[in-house]
Amino acid sequence: MKHILIVDDNKLNLTAAKNVLCDKYKVTAVTKGRQAVAFMENNTCDIILLDINMPEMDGFEVYEKIRGIEGCKDVPIIFLTADNDFETETKCLSAGAVDFIAKPFVPDIMRLRIGRILELEDLRRSLADKLEIKMQEVVDLTGKSNTDPLTGLWNRAYTKEAAEKFMQDGGCGSLMMIDLDNFKIVNDKYGHIAGDEVLKAIADTLREFSSESDVLCRIGGDEFIVFVKDEISKVSLGERAMKIIGGITDRIKQMKLDTNTSASIGISQTPDDGTDFTTLYNCADKALYYVKQNGKSFYHFFSDQNEDEIRKSVKAADLQYISEIMSRSDNGQGAYLLNFDSFQHVYNFIRRFVKRNKLEVQTLLFTIAPTSAETLEAAKAENALELLEQAVYISLRRVDVCTRYSSKQLIVVLMDTDTKSAEIVAKRIITCFERLYGKSDVAVDYGVAKMPDKEKDE
Repeated sequence: MKHILIVDDNKLNLTAAKNVLCDKYKVTAVTKGRQAVAFMENNTCDIILLDINMPEMDGFEVYEKIRGIEGCKDVPIIFLTADNDFETETKCLSAGAVDFIAKPFVPDIMRLRIGRILELEDLRRSLADKLEIKMQEVVDLTGKSNTDPLTGLWNRAYTKEAAEKFMQDGGCGSLMMIDLDNFKIVNDKYGHIAGDEVLKAIADTLREFSSESDVLCRIGGDEFIVFVKDEISKVSLGERAMKIIGGITDRIKQMKLDTNTSASIGISQTPDDGTDFTTLYNCADKALYYVKQNGKSFYHFFSDQNEDEIRKSVKAADLQYISEIMSRSDNGQGAYLLNFDSFQHVYNFIRRFVKRNKLEVQTLLFTIAPTSAETLEAAKAENALELLEQAVYISLRRVDVCTRYSSKQLIVVLMDTDTKSAEIVAKRIITCFERLYGKSDVAVDYGVAKMPDKEKDE
C-alpha cells in the first residue's frame, strides 16, 4: 500500500483529506512543518501533500528542508493552497513541486491527481532502475575487456594505454616486469588448477605492495607488470621489488608447493630508459633477462650497465634478499609465541646463552582458573588462554618468548630481567588480560623462577 504524508495546520482539512484517501492509501497526518521534517528524517513515504500557509515554517521552507534529507530528494511533493491563481501556481511549480491542489478539496480530483502522479513515479523509478542496470552492464563489459579474467588485473592493452597517457602528460614513472622462476614445475607437478591459484596469489602480492595509483597488469602466462606512476628513487624501487619477491615466496610456501618457485624482476625508468611504453617494456625485459642469467630471485635495473654497477647491484640484492628471508616472519613487535617443541629448543639455547654471558633471565608460569567452585569449561578455558596470549604479546618485548604449557597454562621467558621487574611484568600482563577478557569468572595466577646460571647449573 502506498504511503502518503499530509502536512496541514488546519485539522479540518487534514481530516477531510484523510477520509478521502485512507481507503486506498496508508496516510500519516501532521499539523506542523517541523513534525513533517522529523518524520521524514526517520521514515519514508511515496508522496507528500504539503500546505503552503502554515505558522512557524511555511510550506516552501518545509520543502527545502525535506529535500535536504538523505533519500528524500526524489519524493514527489504536491502543494496544497487556497490561493488558486497563476502566481501561486507558478511559484509552486518553480519550487520543484510535481503539482498543486486547490482547497477546499474536490475528492475525485484529489484522488485522480495523486493516482496519476504515483503511476508516473513508479514508471520513473522503473526506467531509472533499468537505466542503472544497463549502465552497470556497460561498465562491466568495459572492465572485462580491459582486465585479465583470472587475476582481475589490467591486461596489456589497457596498461599500455594508461602508461602512454601518463608519460604524454609529462609524468615520470617506472616499469617493473615480474616473471616467475620455475613456474612450469607447479603446473607439471600439481596441475593447472594449482597454477591458477599461484597466479592469483601473485596478483594479491602485487596489490599488497603497490599504491592505488600504480597500474597492475598480467601480460599473460606467468608474466606481470607494475607501472609505477611516480618519480621514485632506485633505492625505494629496489626495496619494493624485494618486498614483492619476498611476498611471492611467502605465499607460495603457504600453499605448501614444493617447487622452489620464486620471482625475478627487471626495472626500467622514465625518462632515462625511454619515454614510451614499448621502449620501457623492452628495457625492463632485458633487465629481467639479466636476472634470469645471474641466479634469479632478485631484481635488476636496466640502467645498471657497466660491470661495477652490475656487480654492486647483484651483491646488494643478494644481501638484501638474505636479510628479507631471515626476518620475514618477524613483524617487529610483541613477544614470540612458539609451539612447545620449538620453545624447548629456544629455551635450551637461552640457557646456554645465560651461562656464557651471565644474564639474568626469569621464567613465568601463568595459570587460569575459575573464580568459583565450578569446573572451567574447555571452550571458556581456550578463549581465556587465547586472550592471555594476546595480553602477553601486547605487554612484552620482541626478545621475550612464550608458549602454551597446557590447556590452562602459559610459560613466558623474560630476557635480561630481575625478579622484581618480572613481578611487575606479570601484574601488567594480568591487568591487560582482565581488560581484554572483561568478565570476572576467570582469574590468572602466576609464579616466577630465575633461570639457573652457570654455577647453580653445574
